[in-house]
Amino acid sequence: MAARLTRELLTIRLGGRAARQFLLLGAFLLPAHSQPLLYHRDIAPLLHSYCASCHRPEGPAPFALLTYNDARKHAREIAGVTRRRYMPPWLPDPGYGDFEGPGRLTAAQIQTIQEWANSGAPEGPGSSSIPQFPSGWQLGPPDLVITAPQPISAPPDGPDIFWNFVLSPNLPETRYVEAVEIRPGSTRAIHHANLLIDRAQSAVRRERAPGEGFPGMDVTLESETFDPDSHFLFWKPGGSPWKEPAGMAWRLDPGNRLVLNVHIHPTGKAESIQPSIGLYFTRQAPTKLPMLLQLEHDGALDIPPGDSDFLVTDEFKLPLDVDVLAVYPHAHYLGKLLEAFATLPDGTRRWLIRISDWDLNWQAVYRLRQPMFLPKGATVSMRFHYDNSSAAPRNPNSPPKRVRGGNQSTDEMAHLWLQVLPRAAGESDPRMVLQEALMRHRLEKYPADFLAHFNLGALYLSRHDPAAALDHLRAALLAEPEQPAALNTFGAALVLSGKPDEAAAAFEHVLRLRPEDSSARYNLAGVLAGEGRLEEAAQQLRPIISADPNDRSAHDRLIQIVKESADRAVSQGVLPQAVADYRELAGLQPGDADIHNNYGILLARSGNLSAAAAEFEAALKLNPQLAAARRNLEIARQKMAH
Repeated sequence: MAARLTRELLTIRLGGRAARQFLLLGAFLLPAHSQPLLYHRDIAPLLHSYCASCHRPEGPAPFALLTYNDARKHAREIAGVTRRRYMPPWLPDPGYGDFEGPGRLTAAQIQTIQEWANSGAPEGPGSSSIPQFPSGWQLGPPDLVITAPQPISAPPDGPDIFWNFVLSPNLPETRYVEAVEIRPGSTRAIHHANLLIDRAQSAVRRERAPGEGFPGMDVTLESETFDPDSHFLFWKPGGSPWKEPAGMAWRLDPGNRLVLNVHIHPTGKAESIQPSIGLYFTRQAPTKLPMLLQLEHDGALDIPPGDSDFLVTDEFKLPLDVDVLAVYPHAHYLGKLLEAFATLPDGTRRWLIRISDWDLNWQAVYRLRQPMFLPKGATVSMRFHYDNSSAAPRNPNSPPKRVRGGNQSTDEMAHLWLQVLPRAAGESDPRMVLQEALMRHRLEKYPADFLAHFNLGALYLSRHDPAAALDHLRAALLAEPEQPAALNTFGAALVLSGKPDEAAAAFEHVLRLRPEDSSARYNLAGVLAGEGRLEEAAQQLRPIISADPNDRSAHDRLIQIVKESADRAVSQGVLPQAVADYRELAGLQPGDADIHNNYGILLARSGNLSAAAAEFEAALKLNPQLAAARRNLEIARQKMAH
């Protein structure tokens, strides 16, 4: 519970026995202000700093507090909620972390609001600058606004809905994002919204129709490179968009998609929800590599009815030095006391956060004013207490019911996220060291966990250790035998282990599950080409290029395979095959003069002199200095003349 200004009852003992009781008054009563409190001078700065981000037009709050008339109408209400410290919402206990943002009002500021309201809420002379939110955007007009292609209709009641909107930025070039503002589409119905970066366009494959989106909360996105979660990108009631400091922008490439994962809570009436996001760009490329580190133990959540202090813990020993930048604790309605701290190797405790009166409705990311350095060997701990008694102020069940871990609001969660900057001398990407330790820690809690085994397998594969990769990938496939990304990565590990036939079977399995999977097709083409089955390999690559003409790796690999096929056909004297291969090469590389010249030679050998001459002319147009093409054109013309 937040600290409150109170009168304190003291007992004086004389000679070992109580003499009398009295109330100590003066030491804790704030003196009244010597001059009248006025809106523009004394109140507007507080409301604009602490309240305006929510209490504004199109904001999540039920009314605005930008002008004097706004404040005068709600003066008594403002005094009441600030006196109880219900507003502004700020959950961390003082003294357990130094965070950015408005935070909590001081006792003196609360007293100022009380006196102003009690004196009739006078305006006074002068004016105050009103915060501006152009078109409703807190950070001003974004550089790019993306709106969900289609809305989703939410019924008035029933279970919570988890829906994913797939957003297409359609960028012509790489941009760097320093801030994102999310408009959820309905501040009443949306419990929270998380923004995910989909670099491999894997979310598109989950839509039944383009732009429709897809259901689900725990969304796993695929990536062809190591790309861990790095930033807190979400919307929650009462939250404000955050502009990343220098060097901390995140990259968005052409072809990338964004997935907005929303948690919809029925409101009692039907809702049509169509969110949008605003992106703010910077020219400065990122120079730092942050990472989100998660502690959690949802598997331990099984809270009996009536239990008023159910404890869930998790601990993680840091494998390297880190700087902690931000803290985000998360529980549901039974959360009571949430604590997180680090214990240094010498036994010193450093508090990350402590919330003694958790309220799910006002959860937030808390960013440290100064990074907190934690050395290698420090242990990060979370201790979350839950109250499932009838006295719990926000218990959704009356009478209390058994509550387990899960995604519904009536379930529970025990999550602690830290944004950290890992340090590791000599490591090209120190996040990989942290990722490995996190996944091993996850396996200590959940030995058959798919995600941990898969991530460790992919990590070992990136280190060219296929034996260790195969061990974890086999374990991942025991948990989820039909998971395409795991099958594809398993096949890649088999290739590096010298088992091409087994690898081909794994890639073919992926394509039976997901025929449009370009990564599996590309990998299968590599296996087939390695076995000399060049035409079969080319048949795997052509659909990739047809679907995405800008896929340079597939394009270049196809050129390499077709050239190899043409060379083999020439050496074996199979002229029609060689002609067909060079016809394809000319289409794949229309600007290559040598290919046109070689194609012309093969056409001439097959007796098609006019077509050969056209290819020699095309080669000379591209490279007038190509003597071989000029000589071949003269020979072809001479033969055509006879």
